[in-house]
Amino acid sequence: MKRTLIALLVLTTIAGSSFAENWTNWRGPDFNGVAPKGDFPTTWNVDQNISWKLELPGIGSSTPAIWEDNIVVTANDGGFNLLICLDRAGKEKWRTQIGSSRDGKHRKASGSNPSPITDGEAIYVYYKSGDLACLDFTGKVKWISNVQEDHGEDTLWWDLGTSPVLTKDSVVIAVMQTGPSFLLAIDKETGKQNWKTERNLDAPLEAAQSYSTPIVMNDNGKESLIVLGADYVTGHDASSGKELWRVGTLNPNGEKYWRSIASPVLSDGILLAPYARGRTLTAINISQEKPGVAYTIEGICADVPTPIAINGAAVCVTDRGLVTKINVKTGEQIWQTELEKARLSYSASPILAGKNIYLTREDGATFVVNAENGDVVAKNTLAEEFTVSTPVFADGQILVRTMQALYCIGK
Repeated sequence: MKRTLIALLVLTTIAGSSFAENWTNWRGPDFNGVAPKGDFPTTWNVDQNISWKLELPGIGSSTPAIWEDNIVVTANDGGFNLLICLDRAGKEKWRTQIGSSRDGKHRKASGSNPSPITDGEAIYVYYKSGDLACLDFTGKVKWISNVQEDHGEDTLWWDLGTSPVLTKDSVVIAVMQTGPSFLLAIDKETGKQNWKTERNLDAPLEAAQSYSTPIVMNDNGKESLIVLGADYVTGHDASSGKELWRVGTLNPNGEKYWRSIASPVLSDGILLAPYARGRTLTAINISQEKPGVAYTIEGICADVPTPIAINGAAVCVTDRGLVTKINVKTGEQIWQTELEKARLSYSASPILAGKNIYLTREDGATFVVNAENGDVVAKNTLAEEFTVSTPVFADGQILVRTMQALYCIGK
């Protein structure tokens, strides 16, 4: 408790230091694809408005996390899982090996798809190899376990993608695959199991497999987990894993190959669940006693990117760059914009920063779109370096991670 109070004190007084904003997980401070308030660059290229670029070891596809002066990013190199810590000038502070790595199968992926997460007291990382670890901010491993050695081998057809999430007491992992599927909560301090709950649903074949990341919801101090995958959305008590509700099936015709990658988002009591390889967006009212479907929209989502959701509005992007803003309560379209066509598609999730939406294509091009009217403000390029990672926004700077490098945009 004392350490938590100290961390909160740091957050409230750090405004006088050089770096005041943190990015604790791949979807931003509030886990909804929204950046802290501030002015962020809207134009750059390889020769303009780049503060620094750092070549990373091996390859990686995760999103970095930021806590104060620390940027932490995962990668695989030399047969090992790595966690690398940089300062905000891009200088390496330390790197730690965490178990043996397992190579990715798909060109968009690696053995380090899951993104690190931090609460300011520790850093939690998860890898395709099954290694789950907790480290302090000096790079020392506090504890390490292997989910697959303890609970069974990964049976996913492709590369592990779900990222860990944090509750008050636990780091939680979702394992949704062919065969035994479950949610697992590990004590943040000790690395011991707090609970495990089965999540075996009736999804057929590959539809049983999911790469999405759960949401942690806090309702007046009571935490719950929301999980999308295997044709259903389920709600769980975060202290025990007990299933509280279930909505589905999102696959009424029993399609065999509807594995899910994009994660759910929440705003104003409405959960938005992208599904059917991006063909559908299902809105679920979770504010009512028995959650149920409010509406379903087709054709505005993507297979991989997770939507933005805030203040009753959501922004979705398709694989080919059709951007749509909707009213969360009704599903009514507010505006729609079609971005420039290209050979490659979108895997990074969009981010809302101030009045603009940032959408990064796999060739490293980032489009900046006005959030109010959908007008394209700028197109920015990074020498066509392949990227699937969601960009990070803090203190007026943007971090863009490609498979081999990390760029800091803005001075």
